[in-house]
Formats: sequence, C-alpha cells, structure tokens
Amino acid sequence: MQGILLFAHGARDPAWARPFEAIAAQMRAAAPDHAVELAFLELMQPGLKDAVTTMRSRGCDDITVVPLFLGAGGHVKRDLPALLDELRVTHPGLALRTTPAIGETEVVTRAIALAALELATQDRPAP
Repeated sequence: MQGILLFAHGARDPAWARPFEAIAAQMRAAAPDHAVELAFLELMQPGLKDAVTTMRSRGCDDITVVPLFLGAGGHVKRDLPALLDELRVTHPGLALRTTPAIGETEVVTRAIALAALELATQDRPAP
C-alpha cells in the first residue's frame, strides 16, 4: 500500500494543527486508496517515527513525505533528511521519499497570492 505522510512543524497550541488536520482529512477523502497520515517535527504528536511505524503496521511499504512548510529552511534541509535516514535503517525495505516543501510549489504560491489579494482587497467596514 502506498502512503502519504504530511509533515508539519508542530506548536504548543492544539488549535494550530486544525488546518493541517483538515488537509489530511480532505486528502483521505480524495485518495481512499492511499494511507494518509499527519506527523509533526516537535511539540505535537505523532512524531514522524511514530507515524511511519503506524503506516507500516497498516501495510505501507511505499511512503512519500510531503513537508507542509512554506519554505525549505533548516527543518526541511537538515532535520527531515536526518529523520528519514534513521527511518530507512529501522524500516529496511521501506521505500521512503520526500517532496519539496509545499510552499515552494507553483500551485501553492499562486493560491496564497490570490488568497492574500482577496483578503487585502475585500470590502471592510470603515474604522
């Protein structure tokens, strides 16, 4: 089974995760033949290692990690590759790959630009 693992930073405030949970739910509905999980780098659970273990127990032997970061900073360039290297050792035979940071894709930058423009130019009551 193929898996898609959404990887986000994490935060202390549980409400911070709601948009990411909504993304995961929408993906599960759109791709029922894939296992879709959400994992966090820090401060929230599950972490990446636990999420991969869960996916393996569900029969996933091919997992694509999608970093839900606006840009490829240190977490995407250093932390994520190190975690993936550890997972390749603890899960031999697992095909594990990653995509670019989602915020660096044209479809996302275009969507954010349009949303920001809409928010900035919508009618607002006078102060």
